Amino acid sequence: MTRVHGGFANRMYRLDTDQGSFAVKELNVADRRWTYRVEDVFRLERAAFAAGIPMPEPISADHQTLVHRWVDGEKVPEAPVSEAYAFEVGEILARIHALDVEWTASTEEPTPQDWPVLAQRAAETDQPWAGELACQVDTFLAIAHFVDTCERPGPVVLTHKDIQPWNLLARDGRPVILDWELSGLLDLSGELGSTALSIAKGPGLDTIDPTIFRAVLNGYTNAGGALPPPGPSWFAYLIGGWLGHTRWNILRALAGTEASTGPDLALSHESARAGIQGLPDLYARLPALQTLLA
Repeated sequence: MTRVHGGFANRMYRLDTDQGSFAVKELNVADRRWTYRVEDVFRLERAAFAAGIPMPEPISADHQTLVHRWVDGEKVPEAPVSEAYAFEVGEILARIHALDVEWTASTEEPTPQDWPVLAQRAAETDQPWAGELACQVDTFLAIAHFVDTCERPGPVVLTHKDIQPWNLLARDGRPVILDWELSGLLDLSGELGSTALSIAKGPGLDTIDPTIFRAVLNGYTNAGGALPPPGPSWFAYLIGGWLGHTRWNILRALAGTEASTGPDLALSHESARAGIQGLPDLYARLPALQTLLA
């Protein structure tokens, strides 16, 4: 079994056997950000795979380990994908949303507001990004307030929730959807906005291709999906998810020791700095991002 480095939340291994190759994911059990609904997610994955959604075959799952059949493909870079690829991603989303899988709604916790405390702890422990965080405390509090109060128009759909470049492969130029652990109920606008923006832009926000963004939405409607009304809710889930990811990595960095599961400590520092620098820019561009929905 060979370690595959680079995971942002868990640890991945490739297992080669006489029955084929498998992706073995060791779930982070030390400081998980959410309760992982292993049975529910596995049931959704099995239904999606049976319906022909392009994804690795789910083999087994428990609260420590996930096993899928290994899928070879090209990594998707953080850059605008082709229009055909984006169109097919939109079609896949519509097909996922049409699945009939039982799922029990769960209560979401309010967005944490402890950014002043985190900034103080970062300064006291001489974190390399402490000064940057201290300068952005008010912005992070404003972002948390936006995430909690932004009106979601609905409908709520059962979906993947995390279709980003690092959770995609290209096989013969077509998408393969990886990493379903975040699956659950989500306002449709948040799913569409997060997915479309993530595959229509480069590493920052200066290279957004509106044609690719629209291709995702065109694919969605082509497969029978209906678009929700435009508004800031299209980007609230993306902003909130990145906010939670940044806070989690800040807490990992403040601990000063590398946990036995989850990302390496160096990657947590990298993710923390990326969020501290990138989130204020993303939040400031919210009005401009909404023009993509016109």
